[in-house]
Amino acid sequence: MTKPQLSEKALELIKKARIVSFSTWHTTYPPETIQRFQAADDAGRYLTDEDLEQIQAIAPDANQLASLEVVRMLRDRVREIVDEARGQVLETFPHITQPGGGLYPATRADACWRDFWHFLRCMTYGIAGQRTDYTSAEGLHYMQLLYQELQVPLDAMVVGLEGIKTASLKRIELDPKVAEQSAALVPYFDRLIERMKQFQS
Repeated sequence: MTKPQLSEKALELIKKARIVSFSTWHTTYPPETIQRFQAADDAGRYLTDEDLEQIQAIAPDANQLASLEVVRMLRDRVREIVDEARGQVLETFPHITQPGGGLYPATRADACWRDFWHFLRCMTYGIAGQRTDYTSAEGLHYMQLLYQELQVPLDAMVVGLEGIKTASLKRIELDPKVAEQSAALVPYFDRLIERMKQFQS
């Protein structure tokens, strides 16, 4: 969906629709570390190796180190994880990208796959910080309004999120450096999945 096709309402909602909030993290991290997370989110990017090294420097316990290793692996394999999640959506909803489907024309589908990339990005912030409370209630409220305005197929988005979880955990379980982290990471994925499911109610 290119911007000329978007309504004024949608353009306003885009500015307010944010998945992540670090407002409760001050009990765990100093301001400069939270600013590092915030800068990554503001730029819409994954944490860099430099970011991860700085986080590691102030939280060097074993669990944190393993979490940061997970984040690095997910970041580096995001393309294949998103591809797998997209495949799950297309398998579940085989006509969704065809005329009359919720992700037609191709620009709508492309926007959906981009959202998958960003969903995993936001989840990795929670994992890196070992904080499941990484979502913004206000930002997700505006995201829900945005999805309503754009008539985004919410059932497909939830399937996509579940696909991201499955594809990510599969890769974590196969990586001997982080495999034992698998069960502990489930809540970070479920946090956003459950919030997205609430959009449907």
